[in-house]
Amino acid sequence: MSTIRDVAKLANVSIATVSRVLNNDTQYKITEETRNRVWQAVTQLNYSINTNLKRQPKRSEHPSPKHSSKIGCVLSVTKNKYNDPYFMSILTGVEERLTSKGYSLSFIRTGPELEDRQMLNNTFSEQVDGLIMMDTLNTNVFNFIKSKVPYIIGIDTDSLEIDNVGYDHHRVSSLAVNHLIEKGHTKIGYIGGRGKKNSIKESSRYHGYISTLHEAGLEVNCDWIVDCQWDEKICIEMVTALCKSKNLPSAFYVASDLMAIATLNALYSNGLKVPDDIAVIGMSNIEMSSYSNPPLTTIDVPTHQIGMVAADLLIDRISGNTLLPKKVILPTQLVLRSST
Repeated sequence: MSTIRDVAKLANVSIATVSRVLNNDTQYKITEETRNRVWQAVTQLNYSINTNLKRQPKRSEHPSPKHSSKIGCVLSVTKNKYNDPYFMSILTGVEERLTSKGYSLSFIRTGPELEDRQMLNNTFSEQVDGLIMMDTLNTNVFNFIKSKVPYIIGIDTDSLEIDNVGYDHHRVSSLAVNHLIEKGHTKIGYIGGRGKKNSIKESSRYHGYISTLHEAGLEVNCDWIVDCQWDEKICIEMVTALCKSKNLPSAFYVASDLMAIATLNALYSNGLKVPDDIAVIGMSNIEMSSYSNPPLTTIDVPTHQIGMVAADLLIDRISGNTLLPKKVILPTQLVLRSST
């Protein structure tokens, strides 16, 4: 069994730093890159966080843990477990609110990890009182977990049997495309991925893109629809291929800031200026989007608040709320910068 010393060695940090990351200790300044390395080491070593060893907070920081409920989280990721700033912001919101109410996260898994039967059984071999689920799990896995966990809160999942928190995917696409139209663009491409769907064209963000173009009477060119599978390298390769084909739109709506930043990289590498030659708008407003070159116009999604609301809903359920499942939609807004 792995120890905290093993995690510290693999992450190339001190044991104290590992402890601070695992306990979400905000008293000391720890970079996001360091946090990512620690969580990657935790995942790689399958290190079990012993909640009994968590730092006892000072009274001035937040209430001391008074609840023994075991709470877990399922992340939605396609590659490295703790590298996506979008989901990390949601996770931070979850942990912050749970901690403020005297709870803590006992474990974090991903959807692909739970498709491994042994991992699934081990994760839920002991009583789990609540789960925050950021991924639409396959039916068999979800039904298994639902039989084991009394309270589950979804974040942008397709499960209608549980409470869900999120934002209007269709609306964010309409905001983005209408902004490009207002800037005078008539040839607008779309870059995104399919996730759990069989096709990129099944996603709500894609539907918002298409319907907004149709309402404006604009052309939908299939050559400008890029399924990058939410992978930065694939995104760069596909945008580069479009550049070389000389068949580019005048603007791209990219349904993820990470992919939008990869798109900026590809366009720059192919000698194109943004927004002079082609405009780019992203979606999510992750922190690094304001530091891209040029700074990225995007749609702000309140990820931190999504995590906090999800935690509130879970605590409410654990506390006895038995009302029918609810869906909470948080507001989004356009953030204007230099890429459009």
